[in-house]
Amino acid sequence: MRCDKKAMLLYAVTDRAWLGEKTLAEQVESALKGGATCVQLREKNLDEESFLAEAFAVKKLCREYGVPFIINDNVEIAVKCGADGVHVGQSDMEAGNVRSIVGDDMIIGVSVHNVEEALAAVDSGADYLGIGAVFSTATKLDAGHVAKDTVRAVCRAVSVPVVAIGGITKENISELAGCGIDGVALVSAIFAAEDIESECRRLKQLSEKMISE
Repeated sequence: MRCDKKAMLLYAVTDRAWLGEKTLAEQVESALKGGATCVQLREKNLDEESFLAEAFAVKKLCREYGVPFIINDNVEIAVKCGADGVHVGQSDMEAGNVRSIVGDDMIIGVSVHNVEEALAAVDSGADYLGIGAVFSTATKLDAGHVAKDTVRAVCRAVSVPVVAIGGITKENISELAGCGIDGVALVSAIFAAEDIESECRRLKQLSEKMISE
């Protein structure tokens, strides 16, 4: 399965830190109702059984709304639940090794920080790239800042879709205009919102405006 760049427009990355009274599935459905174009399930601390159950629940919602469902890091869970894709970082399994496990149909996304990493990821079979952190972020404290000139260079260097991630909010998203990205991946901007559905509608409009400029 090749990755449609339209799926990168509003890429929602889950984080159970802001669950409150809602379940993760309820939060994800609110994001989907608001126009999220892709969902990545990121779970760092769940046991495998709980992770897999969560994966099946979120996958079902993504199928209903017709958007790609991506698993973060865990290739085994991605295969077991039949996810549309898996996303790996520079310190995780190399994309070529991922491909040998998941087969030809699954989307593979890779986190990159510069042109060298981007080209290596694409050569290894990445279907899309996530670049960041483009702004400072509290979600990943160890994420180094990637300059907008680097984002532009990566977008020019590769033919696969590129999504920006890291500290992006409705207040700063417009600063990414002209970088060549296909959309934004958001964590707290979506899932920490009081009204996730309404916030996603606004963020989608802002993303559409940003990539058109």
